[in-house]
Amino acid sequence: MDLSSILLVRTSALGDVVHARPVFNAVRHALPEARIGWIVEAPFAPLIADLEGIEVLPVRLRSWRRSWTSSATRHEAFEAFRRIRRFDASAAIDLMGNHKGAFLARLSGAPVRIGSEQRQRRETMSHLLINREVPIGGEHAVDRGLSLLQALDLTPEEADFTGDRLLPAATPSSSPIAGDDSPYVLIQPGAGWGNKRYPPDRWGQVAQQLAADGYRVFVLGGPGEEALAEQVVQSSREQAQVAVGPGMEFLVAALRGARLVLGGDTGPLHLAHALGTPVVAVMGPTDPKRHGPYQAPQTVVINRLPCSFCSRRMNSTQACLHTIPPAWIVDAARRELGSTPSASSNSVTI
Repeated sequence: MDLSSILLVRTSALGDVVHARPVFNAVRHALPEARIGWIVEAPFAPLIADLEGIEVLPVRLRSWRRSWTSSATRHEAFEAFRRIRRFDASAAIDLMGNHKGAFLARLSGAPVRIGSEQRQRRETMSHLLINREVPIGGEHAVDRGLSLLQALDLTPEEADFTGDRLLPAATPSSSPIAGDDSPYVLIQPGAGWGNKRYPPDRWGQVAQQLAADGYRVFVLGGPGEEALAEQVVQSSREQAQVAVGPGMEFLVAALRGARLVLGGDTGPLHLAHALGTPVVAVMGPTDPKRHGPYQAPQTVVINRLPCSFCSRRMNSTQACLHTIPPAWIVDAARRELGSTPSASSNSVTI
């Protein structure tokens, strides 16, 4: 097989792009002379720009769909697709397992298109665009991505996020919330699904306790999540404050400088973990063995119910999160921060 030019297809979302970094690093380590490209949504391109010898191929599929009738959009999309073709991939790896990933692999013109086998794909009929199906192994999303490399006759190695090299200029001192250098914790209340969001009034109670422990508490309010962040602040009785800033550099600097990041199964939390920042993940509808902080089950707070880990997208918080008391999260946070947890800490389990 020609391994001179390898194309990775993982367009989004933030956490998934972070989880795919070890795939690039494994290919680069095994094939130091190979050209390696990566198709990614443009807003997430900074997350991979630091990778050694990467050729970033940005797309804007989400925005293009909303304005496809615009001639400017069609021109931009045509130019992006032409760059993908010009990359001239000898093999493309679909790390998404859906129609989008398989379509982009096929669009690249790569003669070898690698992806998970039909029964393991999120959208099973997308396998028709893949010509080398692989039975993926492992439980966690990171290991499942690495297992696709068996199609290149590469032995999967230990996952390497190279978090120290991710946006290295985004240092804690460059963050506007660095302030007086006193320690701070971050709460990320948002998530892609409504049922992955722990109630904001409960996060407010967590914030109050951590503030009483002497930490400055900031609530991340990303685009579209400003109102949610404000709800947490109000519920904290103003013991927390909203942290808002432009671009990926602000987010990375804030996460890198935090003593602890708390949140659900969401991109900023996975990014923090990759950067080496301690985390506490509050999970319910998604399985922490697949979607939790990688190789860190002790950082996960759950209340296992018969309906837990359903992986169903819903608009509102369900029992799997509603039944987790703030005290469990505070205990887990204190443990990660080095404080002494209370007796209820045995409720933090997987």
